[in-house]
Amino acid sequence: MSAIVIVSLISLALLILLSLWLSYKKLTGQPIPTAVIVLLLIFSSCNAAVCYFVYPKEDFQAYKQLQWQPLVPTEIATLVKQGNTVFIDVTADWCSICKRNKDSVLNREVIVQQLAKSHVILMRGDLSQPNPRIEAFLQSQGQSGIPYNRVYGPNAPNGVVLPGSLTITDVEQALAYVQ
Repeated sequence: MSAIVIVSLISLALLILLSLWLSYKKLTGQPIPTAVIVLLLIFSSCNAAVCYFVYPKEDFQAYKQLQWQPLVPTEIATLVKQGNTVFIDVTADWCSICKRNKDSVLNREVIVQQLAKSHVILMRGDLSQPNPRIEAFLQSQGQSGIPYNRVYGPNAPNGVVLPGSLTITDVEQALAYVQ
């Protein structure tokens, strides 16, 4: 944790304690101006905002480390036999659900950490433009549209189909199951 976060948290705690102590003193009859207590609470709110904005959060650029390769359906079985996990993502630029899946699940740091492991192979089929090879793959899977995500692994060589609208839990459970 950075020094500014630590200092901000300590000063926030002191401001809150001072506000509570002065409030108690005022309630017991001490002549403490209300404006002083209100001012301390305003300083506490400002300090809390600083703490919130400087506290380290999720790395929203983590997804840039993922190495997606083009979807080659004929390679999936071989990669799985070698002990790899293969994560398939068939998507398109014009697909709003696909974009939501990327933004809220696939590009999140917790999922990126799991997808970036050396034994996980990422394959993406892009249907932003018509692509007969990817369309044939979808048909062979009994799928008529996108988004389409499937995870293959040593424990699930036939793969696990994920729901169209992904959640972090869906992906975590599928990755854990197939490995």
